[in-house]
Amino acid sequence: MSFNSSSGGSQNSRTTFEFGRTHVVRPKGRHQATIVWLHGLGDKGSSWSQLLESLPLPNVKWICPTAPTRPVSLFGGFPCTAWFDAQDISEDAPDDLEGLDASAAHVANLLSPEPADIKIGIGGFSTGAATALYSATCHIFGQCGNRSPYLVNLSTVIGLSGWLPCSRTLRNRIEGSNETLRRAASLPILLCHGTEDDVVAYEHGEKSARVLSSAGFQNLMYRSYDGLGHYTIPEEMNDVCRWLTTRLGLQGS
Repeated sequence: MSFNSSSGGSQNSRTTFEFGRTHVVRPKGRHQATIVWLHGLGDKGSSWSQLLESLPLPNVKWICPTAPTRPVSLFGGFPCTAWFDAQDISEDAPDDLEGLDASAAHVANLLSPEPADIKIGIGGFSTGAATALYSATCHIFGQCGNRSPYLVNLSTVIGLSGWLPCSRTLRNRIEGSNETLRRAASLPILLCHGTEDDVVAYEHGEKSARVLSSAGFQNLMYRSYDGLGHYTIPEEMNDVCRWLTTRLGLQGS
């Protein structure tokens, strides 16, 4: 699937991103929630769909898209699957707004056909978590960075081993609107990070949680895991399951 993105309304700066294959894990019980899950740099949707299918969440439908293959500055321009171009993995690096907007819009398009009574959410790992958190800001503002409308009503966002893009300007942008503040305060966000993460440093995850909290995201939980590197463990996924069951009001099968 391709998605056209343009910055500032200019037709000349239009880029077409070719997204890879999307893998869907159907609910085993009554469908109550749909969550798009975003992989990390160089990965693909299929590797996470296998893990998510094994979780004890029979009422959740998982959508696992694959990012476009594109040159990544972090790897010296070597192409790999990436939701956006990462120059450095930190909240201080320049933000690839065009890539982030295209990925956020792609995720919203995947969620838009879901029935009105289904709770919807976005989660991800590493750069996927960064994209999920960027989508959270699109949700509260009602639009992405390129001012295209963001019409999906999120019920939760989960970020594992990630960080918040565009963190430097977030607080000032939120304070200008009571509606934005209300949306931020009511959106449940779970952030998880390992203390020994050698790819996305623990400090970046912790700082992102502080920035979100101070900007008005009041329904935020930050979980740290001693000794955990840049990967996930059963304890962390158990916390994700508990979070989703509680915040989305999931019942049994």
